[in-house]
Amino acid sequence: MISSRLPADLSPNATARAAGDLRARGIPLIDLTESNPTRVGLTYPEGLLAALDDRRALAYEPHALGRRSAREAVAEDFLRRSVVVSPDHIGLTASTSEAYAFLFKLFCDPGDAVLVPQPSYPLFEHLTRLESVQPTHYALDYHGTWRVDMDSVRTRVTDRTRALLIVSPNNPTGSFLHDDDLVQLSELCASRGLALIGDEVFADYPLDALSPPPSVLARSEAVTCSLGGLSKSTGLPQLKLGWVAFGGPSSTLASIVTAYEVIADAYLSVATPVQVAAPSLLREGAQIRAQIQARVAANLARLRELAVDHPAVQVLPCEGGWSAVLQVPAVQSEEALVLDLLNEDHVLVHPGYFFDFEREAFVVVSLLVEPAVFERGVTRLLARATTRISQS
Repeated sequence: MISSRLPADLSPNATARAAGDLRARGIPLIDLTESNPTRVGLTYPEGLLAALDDRRALAYEPHALGRRSAREAVAEDFLRRSVVVSPDHIGLTASTSEAYAFLFKLFCDPGDAVLVPQPSYPLFEHLTRLESVQPTHYALDYHGTWRVDMDSVRTRVTDRTRALLIVSPNNPTGSFLHDDDLVQLSELCASRGLALIGDEVFADYPLDALSPPPSVLARSEAVTCSLGGLSKSTGLPQLKLGWVAFGGPSSTLASIVTAYEVIADAYLSVATPVQVAAPSLLREGAQIRAQIQARVAANLARLRELAVDHPAVQVLPCEGGWSAVLQVPAVQSEEALVLDLLNEDHVLVHPGYFFDFEREAFVVVSLLVEPAVFERGVTRLLARATTRISQS
């Protein structure tokens, strides 16, 4: 009776089972996968949520793209990254995941394909499958830094390809979309009639790169879509407000937005209170964003300091985002390391295969974790990874 769009096996994997067992036994874990900003000791301003109590939220005045005042606030927020977009070309969603679902409905028929980066966050596999769309991977190559493999992109475009997804900064590699790659991707998408979808939720958090990456909206050859939301930009995932901003050739932009509006009108999922509060939340959220930026930068610096004493472990460059990738000795499988670290050291990390790394051995840690907890967990991780060498 269950749709084939869902995985045939819905059971948790070995790591999830082990973590669940330890927690059920009351054993505290150091969770180096934590990416929820509301659970990592950040200080949220007093009265931050007062705008949700605005009496204007008592009137239901639905608009498929969202309230004009909220879209104007999002357009103003884009200006922080020197991106100019009209409020008329912005649609509000309840989340980035919902934005993807709407865009797949907009651009794809069942059985069509979208290009997705590898490695990257595994959510794409689920979202595409739920929309009856086929994900086709193109490669991010690592040669001292991560870059788009343009040959990989070109060879994977078929007559059924409808869109290309780029995540910048990428999760988990932290790699940016570089200007020259953006030019090539935009020109390719324009020549093949593809939409260029840029997931830019982590764009506010540059690290090694020092400044934010370019937005896909900087190019106008192809139809472009930039995704963002309160979850990352202001550390407020519980308020459920995301957005998609459209760009591209003026000759097609109006029709694209009109078609998108029909889809969004069928759902009207964004709650009125958060739309009314959006201008205030985006403004006041700068205080939270600054804390997150300081946290991830400090944790990355400390990780690199600790790794100096473990030369067999390499911390890969990270241009931005909330995650760090560690290359560890491939003397056992990633899963074996992760399970040993979990069962013996009570530290939870992500294995590289979770993000479709093509080879072993990598682990991924969140840079958002409270500093003292982060250092304890990373210290155990480095020791465990080093111990594997002596035991091999």
